[in-house]
Amino acid sequence: MAKVSVTKVVGKKPRLGSGERFAALKAELAGKPGIRNPGAVAASIGRKKYGKAKMVRMAAAGRRRA
Repeated sequence: MAKVSVTKVVGKKPRLGSGERFAALKAELAGKPGIRNPGAVAASIGRKKYGKAKMVRMAAAGRRRA
């Protein structure tokens, strides 16, 4: 698993597809009560926002970089 820094800079988001946005959302969800699998919830949110095909492309790009 790649080491991803989860920092918050006001007004500037990491590049889409870098995995940093996903890691930040996953870390945020991990702190909420009742969520047992924050990665699955983050993926579900991403599929709803970007669609199945785009999430598949971003995941494939992430695996190639790893």
